[in-house]
Amino acid sequence: MAGGEIWPVPLDDSWARDIGPTFLQGAAIQWRFNAWGGKYKPFDQDACFATRVAEREGLPLRTPPLVCEGGAIHSDGQETLLTTEQCLLNPNRNPGLGKDAVTRILRDATGAQRVIWLGGGFSDRETDGHIDNIACFAAPAPNGKQRAIVGVPDSKSHPDHEAVLDAMARLKAAGMDVVELAQPRSIRHDKQGRLLQTSYVNFALCNGGLVMPSFDDAHDEPARAVLADCFPDRAIKAVPALDIVAGGGGIHCITLAEPQ
Repeated sequence: MAGGEIWPVPLDDSWARDIGPTFLQGAAIQWRFNAWGGKYKPFDQDACFATRVAEREGLPLRTPPLVCEGGAIHSDGQETLLTTEQCLLNPNRNPGLGKDAVTRILRDATGAQRVIWLGGGFSDRETDGHIDNIACFAAPAPNGKQRAIVGVPDSKSHPDHEAVLDAMARLKAAGMDVVELAQPRSIRHDKQGRLLQTSYVNFALCNGGLVMPSFDDAHDEPARAVLADCFPDRAIKAVPALDIVAGGGGIHCITLAEPQ
């Protein structure tokens, strides 16, 4: 069905993925939210947005004792989660909680059976290494093996080069096939000199489609080809995303699909 409904609701920011509910089968999660480690104020409206969505939809709500954003975790829909130590083990979010404790909370809250932890050292200081700029699941390989797409910097001089190599090694050690997705060739900064997180991994899935970011870059079309191979049954639409990225996020960060 085409069209949609406009629902006016007060917010402090625009990143629906991070502040919205994590949807489960027949339920939703309201994570604790502290504005990406206390970076912005106020954030009281954002901190209750997931609850408002759940109440509007009549969904039972879970409230785990964990500061987390939607872009900090990624699920294959089959009981495996990806996340990063840089984000969820950061003292600005969950001081005093170690990896074992956070893993337990994630599993209890979502029903996941396995949490794959990637490391740190990523240049994204806005979100402290959100997974949705780094890696995500693809459709299973023809042999049925689980696959992960990883954004790979174009140059060894890129500040994320070593962190990405470590991420790929961890995913392979977890038994996953890794699809390397070359990131934009051009390295861009904002007016304050901050490195812009131009990541092709930050795409959004929708009914029958995939909305990918484009950056007026030589690697836009090769990235489209890789994603088309990973999701052969989806129509792919490229959307210019430099303005969104300059705001601190991407296509995936600013969208959130609600299951029907």
